[in-house]
Amino acid sequence: MEELKKLVKNHALGNPVRLGVMVFLIPRRKALFKDLLKVLEVTPGNLDFHLKILEKEGYVKIYKVFADRPRTIVEATDDGITKTREFLRILRALVSE
Repeated sequence: MEELKKLVKNHALGNPVRLGVMVFLIPRRKALFKDLLKVLEVTPGNLDFHLKILEKEGYVKIYKVFADRPRTIVEATDDGITKTREFLRILRALVSE
């Protein structure tokens, strides 16, 4: 029951879009904003809203780079990866019980 409480209290990953962002980022570490848009099939405003929550909670860093044009990079933090893996571990344990 304690594990379930931990899962419910994690509002940052309790949303499918935010969880999708982190699951996509874990093996890659970072991605372009436009790539996240394609994979998650959400609007730019919706993705921006969810990324701001993840950034505020310390799951990701968001920054701009200038190549041929400005691009937004979303990078998972070490803490964000750790918290996401723990969230998924708890979820798997609860589902398999």
